[in-house]
Amino acid sequence: MKDFNWLTVKMILLLLAMVCCLNFMAWKFQERDNGRVYRISCNRVQHEIQKFEKEKNRAVTSLRELLEYTGASDYEQITGICSTGVLSSPREKEKFWENTGEDYIVVATSENYYKITYTSEYQEKKLFLWINGTAGIFLAGMSCMLLFIRFKILKPFRQFCQLPYQLSKGNLTVPLQENRNRFFGRFLWGMDLLREHLEEQKRRELELQKEKKMLLLSLSHDIKTPLSAIKLYARAIGRNLYEEEKKQEIAKYINQKADEIEKYISEIIRASNEDFLDFQVQNQEIYIGRVLREIRLYYQEKMALSQINFHMGDIPECLVYADFDRLVEVIQNVVENAIKYGDGVWIDLTAQRQEEEYLIIIKNSGCQLPSKELSHIFDSFFRGSNVAKQPGSGLGLYICRQLMHRMEGEITASMEQNHIMKVVAALRVV
Repeated sequence: MKDFNWLTVKMILLLLAMVCCLNFMAWKFQERDNGRVYRISCNRVQHEIQKFEKEKNRAVTSLRELLEYTGASDYEQITGICSTGVLSSPREKEKFWENTGEDYIVVATSENYYKITYTSEYQEKKLFLWINGTAGIFLAGMSCMLLFIRFKILKPFRQFCQLPYQLSKGNLTVPLQENRNRFFGRFLWGMDLLREHLEEQKRRELELQKEKKMLLLSLSHDIKTPLSAIKLYARAIGRNLYEEEKKQEIAKYINQKADEIEKYISEIIRASNEDFLDFQVQNQEIYIGRVLREIRLYYQEKMALSQINFHMGDIPECLVYADFDRLVEVIQNVVENAIKYGDGVWIDLTAQRQEEEYLIIIKNSGCQLPSKELSHIFDSFFRGSNVAKQPGSGLGLYICRQLMHRMEGEITASMEQNHIMKVVAALRVV
């Protein structure tokens, strides 16, 4: 805010300096060109006086009379006319030559003298008034604009500029104050949704961790019972406490207890592998064109900067059953994989309707994934041998499949000739 205040002061000082320079230049111009306009007006007046005398056969008595005769509104910078003749009285002649402090010229005709008074400051005042008036209007407009920026943009921004930092530290509980600012209202609304989403995600994660911990504790406790029985039977057998027939029965019990332990271990493995990500999907009827237009808008510039030939064919409009945001996420995950693991030459996205399904087909060139690994690319934490040094978690395509299943769709992958990867996302047509 201090930098903006200094910028405001500098702009105002610069404007004032420019006004001073313009006034100085106007003054020098007027000093050099002083009197040109009033001389032209005096010549016009002299010419009109001669016409008046010739027609009326008498002298002009005042500027008003001459204006009425000529029909003009005024003569620029001429302020008055008085006359005296050969037959005028001494008093009239004395008044004629009296010094009134005004600028004037004396014009002689055949029988009369005319004193034409004028002002040489008219044009100068007019020019200065225009310069300073324009500068004043501009200064007022600039001041209003700077005040608007200060109070409507910068001041509201200062109130929430720390918000991303607070969210990064995990301060999620304090809701944002409602703000109807047309510049940041949507941003604040989105940030508040993000805060609520992060808070809800954190709550679900804690609940999930708690449930898993309780499950593991319960299973661990359940394992102890068959394990204790196995140990007891093993100790008895080691001491030859059972006859041969009894040993067969004990072996059967040990096998049963081992099956119980195996069942508990399977539950632990299932709890560790399934639903470690909580997918929230809100399915509804959406137009697929909106989704693919957003994909086009997002990737056109990015692909151009990466010098990848990104082509999207004709998009048949269709109403499908899906979650808009989640479907965008699926397509983006697939396209990002194509960028990371392709050769960067081309990526092609097409769409078509087949009876009750709508297919979104994404192809890319230069995929080096071995065919034997293709069946595992949708497994969690799986990364193919073609990843090289590309960073990743192995969850992108796993998430895509989980989301597609929750949207009652499917996603598959196949390899075509010339190392072309083909991924097809199938959606249910409404």
